[in-house]
Amino acid sequence: MSKSDNRIVYFNGEYAAKDSVRLSPDDRGFLFGDGVYEVIRTYGGALFLPDAHLDRLFRSMAELAIAPDWDRPNLADRIDEAVRRAGYPEAKIYVQVTRGVAPREHAFPRVPPTTLITVTEIHPLPAAQREAGVAVVTTPDLRWGRCDIKSLNLLPNVLARQAAAEAGAFEAVFVGDDGTVWEGAGSNVLAVIGGTLVTPPLGPRILAGVSRAHALDIAAREGVAVAERPLSAGELRAADEVLLTGTTIEVVPVVRIDGQAVGDGTPGPVTRRLAAAFRPRREAVG
Repeated sequence: MSKSDNRIVYFNGEYAAKDSVRLSPDDRGFLFGDGVYEVIRTYGGALFLPDAHLDRLFRSMAELAIAPDWDRPNLADRIDEAVRRAGYPEAKIYVQVTRGVAPREHAFPRVPPTTLITVTEIHPLPAAQREAGVAVVTTPDLRWGRCDIKSLNLLPNVLARQAAAEAGAFEAVFVGDDGTVWEGAGSNVLAVIGGTLVTPPLGPRILAGVSRAHALDIAAREGVAVAERPLSAGELRAADEVLLTGTTIEVVPVVRIDGQAVGDGTPGPVTRRLAAAFRPRREAVG
């Protein structure tokens, strides 16, 4: 397959070369960030947990009253075709849906949504980085109050990730004014405290991560106690283990927070078990 074939995307009913796609200056995603998105990945060419991802996409659209002009089976077919045309051995798929194109007014227009599906090759984290673990920094939570919606409004996440990059860290973790830990800029956060896997409960301040849910299922199957409860920054720093989960990163051990070692500064046994158990089931779909 040629390089140009790999750059084919789906845009508003057509498959086209990515460079040929033109976004209207009146698109509400561009004007207001008025839209949602979803990220799915493949293993061996097969979509991983697509039902959970599509559930989340349709929930996000419903929360913002975005009515697509396609149904779920139709979208699934378009994603499959986009993956087939891209032909990457391992890929990540972004589905972005905006409210559509209309003159700049805040009230909802009655127009068809804009739909874009892109497929890019995924490059897993280096094995050495997974073995050594990563560093994170904490950052004040400046996001809006509905982080459970996977919206296009990501500027606070961008600023947090930039702060992490400037600090030489892998991720930034949002902490509320009261010291409550919420989630990473692009991941969910979990900690092992006294043998129990602890993670903030679902609610408006965190995204219901598909990989988070998968990791919790694995923990329960592996006999690891699980608690979904509020987690403080102090508890996070004092935890025996800390880990991140996400679609493109799977399970990643955290060994330093704000320059301070987590535990003995190496990935812990529970994190290693979850990471090892996550991989054999990667080819599972649905």
